[in-house]
Amino acid sequence: MTVTQSTEVTSNLLEFLAARLKQPWQPDADLFTAGVVTSLFAMELVVYLEEAFGVEVTGDELLLDNFRTVRAMTALVDRLRATA
Repeated sequence: MTVTQSTEVTSNLLEFLAARLKQPWQPDADLFTAGVVTSLFAMELVVYLEEAFGVEVTGDELLLDNFRTVRAMTALVDRLRATA
């Protein structure tokens, strides 16, 4: 994964969250601490990552910490793409 691809993933996720949450979001802001993630929205994030970035999030990757911040989700996409 190149820096450019990671930057694109981060930008894409920030745009998605801003549209979905109706507010701008920071890459290191904790979605769960902020209280903006419901269990339904958490699953929506999983589906979004899979569809937008062509990855498959399996059971061992369904950890809260992988979805806590945009940076964590970017790192998850990077790892999943690297092993695909």
